[in-house]
Amino acid sequence: MAEPEHLLLVEDEEGLILGLEYALKREGYRVTVARDGEAGLSAARADRPDLLVLDLMLPKRSGFEVLEILRGEGHAYPVILLTALGQEIDKVRGLDLGADDYVVKPFGLSELLARIRARLRRQADAPAPSPSETLSGFSLGDLRIDLNALRVVNAAGEPEELSVREADMLRLLYRERGKPVGRTQFLDEVWGLDRFPTTRTVDQHIAKLRKKIELDPKRPRHLVTVHGRGYRLEV
Repeated sequence: MAEPEHLLLVEDEEGLILGLEYALKREGYRVTVARDGEAGLSAARADRPDLLVLDLMLPKRSGFEVLEILRGEGHAYPVILLTALGQEIDKVRGLDLGADDYVVKPFGLSELLARIRARLRRQADAPAPSPSETLSGFSLGDLRIDLNALRVVNAAGEPEELSVREADMLRLLYRERGKPVGRTQFLDEVWGLDRFPTTRTVDQHIAKLRKKIELDPKRPRHLVTVHGRGYRLEV
């Protein structure tokens, strides 16, 4: 008999904890609860759950901090954010730090359960990458792109930090190098969301990447625009 999937719930509202813990266990999941960011970080490191449900507004450490640390340490399990923050910039920040999805409070329980099922299903269906598909880095002129260490290193050895999302975008662009990658493909493969506020987010991330990898971001040589189709990486 297969082991039940393990969910880590990091939340500090006691009423919400009771309701979610009951509902998740009723769905057949094994559930661990942490009531502040520090406890959540420790539990996520120790237990390596199949999925993390993470509130953003937490005591001791914010959900943003927990997420950034876990992704920086290489923990790749899916993360769904619970947030009362309605501004798009806060959602984008969480996604940019490596979250897979978000649900805005107050939310319907059925919606959260559906998103959890979708994330776990996608995780289970994802094929393991072959050695040829596993890309740790590549060079662009005098730059060395280190995707594992999340940084760009210039010829003088000076590093520029990459976010998890930027590294994933570069990984996709390199895989499709010489061919245009559309905004929808970025959202599907990098963000992996069923819905997202705006495709402008892709353009904003491309602009940030150009500042890190182009000598003149206004006249890009490597990360070029293909009008009407998306962006192409020239190596």
